[in-house]
Formats: sequence, C-alpha cells, structure tokens
Amino acid sequence: MDIFNTLKTHDRQIHCIDMHTTGEPTRIIYSGFPNLEGSLLSKRDQAKALYDDIRKRVMLEPRGHDGMYGAIIISETELVLSGEADIGVLFTHNEGYSTMCGHATFALGRFLVDTHDLNVFPKREGLKFDANSQTVQINLHAPCGLIRITVPTTADGKKSDPSKSVAFLSVPSFAPAIQLEVSIPSDVRWPELGTRESIIMDLSYGGAYYALVDIEELGFKSLKDVNSDVTTRCIQKLLPYLRTNPDVISAIQHPEDSRLSFLYSVMIVDSKTGVKPESVDGVETGLCFFAENQIDRSPTGSCVAARVALAYEKGLRKLGQQWAYNSLVSNHFGTGSFTAEIASEEPIADTQGKLIRSVVVKVGGQAFYTGAMTFMDEDEDVVSSNNGLVVR
Repeated sequence: MDIFNTLKTHDRQIHCIDMHTTGEPTRIIYSGFPNLEGSLLSKRDQAKALYDDIRKRVMLEPRGHDGMYGAIIISETELVLSGEADIGVLFTHNEGYSTMCGHATFALGRFLVDTHDLNVFPKREGLKFDANSQTVQINLHAPCGLIRITVPTTADGKKSDPSKSVAFLSVPSFAPAIQLEVSIPSDVRWPELGTRESIIMDLSYGGAYYALVDIEELGFKSLKDVNSDVTTRCIQKLLPYLRTNPDVISAIQHPEDSRLSFLYSVMIVDSKTGVKPESVDGVETGLCFFAENQIDRSPTGSCVAARVALAYEKGLRKLGQQWAYNSLVSNHFGTGSFTAEIASEEPIADTQGKLIRSVVVKVGGQAFYTGAMTFMDEDEDVVSSNNGLVVR
C-alpha cells in the first residue's frame, strides 16, 4: 500500500491548522483529540489528567518545538449549550494549559469563519454576518469566560479578510495589586539587580494573571536592544519564585473560580520603546515569559487587556483612548503590533461581594495561515510516541 494511503487510514490521527500572529504560532487542533466531559474548566482538568501525552506530542519535538502554542477546538461547552457561545477552546503550550490567549484568538477568529465543515464547527452557518461592516461575530468560550470576536470578511461573509485586523472583547479585566514591593532572596537574584533586595511590580488580570515589571526595575536599560538570553536567565529565577510568593498568591485569587487563580507570566514592560502606528495615542513594548520559559513572539493579547486594566486603575487610561502594544518581533519588522482600548467599564464582585473596578478591553491584531498537517504516532516509536521531547 502506498505510504500516503497508510497515513490516511492510521487510527490515531490528529488534524491541525497552523497559523501565526506576529510570529507567535497557533496550532489549531480541530480533529482527533479525545472527547472530554463536563464544564469547559472540567474538560481542561480532564485533558491535563488523562491526555497530556497528546498535548506533549503535538506541542513538543519532533512534531513541534519549545515555543509552540496550541488551541484545541471544543464544539460543546456549557455556554455553547446555553446559546451564549458558538464554540469553545482549550489553550495549550509547552508546559500545560492556559486560560486565555489573545494571539490564538485572532487566529481562531479567521479559522472559524473560513471553515464550513460542520463536523469541525457545528454552529458555523448560524454566525451573524453584518453586510454593512463586512464582519462576522463569533462568541468564543475560553476557560476564562466568554470572548466576543469580530472578524473582517469578504463581501459575502464566507471568508476572512487577511488584510484587516481581527478584534476581540476581553473578559472583565482588573489590577488586584499596584506597586507591590517584593523581596528578592539572595538565591533568586540575578547579576543586573546589583545590590538591591527587592523589586516593585504590578499584578493584573486579562483572562490570566500577569506580573508586570518595568525593564529598568529589573536592572536592564531598554527592550530596544535587549539580550534575550540575559533576560531569560533573570526570569528563569524570578517567575518560579513569584508563583510561590505569599503576597502574590494572596493577590491573585479570582472571584469566580479558583482554577483561574495562578500566575501565568511575567511581562517585562518598556514604555519608552515601540513602533507607533497612526491614529494611536501611545505605544509601549513588552517581553512576555510564560509556561516553561516560553517567550511570546507576539505582543500577548491577554496581557494587553491586563495592561490596559492596569493603566485604567492607575488613572492613566480613559474610555476609548487607543494604545499600541509591541513585541520584539513587531518592533523588528515594523508591523504586527496589537491595538487596544477600553470598550466599557464593567465592575465585578469579589468573593465577599465587594465590587472590583474592571474593564472590558477591545484588542486588535492580525493572524495568518502557515500550513495544515496530520500527525500520527507508531507503536514502535519509543522517542516521540509518548511525550515528545525538548532539547534546550
């Protein structure tokens, strides 16, 4: 039998579409992942407990790499069943599962418009097309909540328009800790910190919790010509420490579900650097470290929402004021920044019923297709059939 026919009939196939957003990959898994049960967060728990070998095979080498990111299409969730959402998703990376991802949301927006396969997207033909704006609206159920996506399309609404930005409205985003002083023990300190024994940072939520720290606070000058090896060495020490710090843990208790209460990332911010598109009021650059020392090539959409919420809490951002957010990649190519603005003020209640100042943020960016593939594994393949591998 021809090898291509053999591959087509293999009983353990994973079907994927690959896309990128400002260089950051999104591997959309649309077929072949086992069925999961319960609420979306319970499905996330089940995927971690029972099928993490599949995540590792698809994300890591030799099928992926240490910087791969994934999105597993979940056609049925509690919000899909209630009619609030059109489809669900689980986000994956080199370490496990996230609760929100902006760059992948841009990619998913285009893919979900472009597919007309009802086995992949059962509610595709029910999406609303606005002929005046030539956009399609998608309600996506992410683990953090409902994300509302607007996708520019062709005149008939059948295909996404890659020349225009996709936009999403975030979940309510807020900053639980501002100007938090964190002591840095001697075994955690990095050379650039010098003799200092603490740093000042902020904590903010945009679908996941982020520690936001200025580049100069860490002992570096700028993100303009930064040595990523040196900053990686710093964050390799800082991020694990912050995840166990009592003050940080106390601040990031999400009012809706304890499974959202973890520190996802450290974002290094440089407010003095960045490519500035036309018609924005300001610009900044960020370098995001998440998961297992993974570096986001894109400006990190969920952290953009968190950064806007932080600026709002500090009184530095008004409703409708538009900002541009860059990554090292967007600065290098002069394109690919994300734009963001406060869409609405929507306070939420904490666990004691006290209102938290929060905002819904509109974030925009572009994603592009890079390929399609079918993955398989052979029983005799000891190296890659179980967990994949990483060589650093």
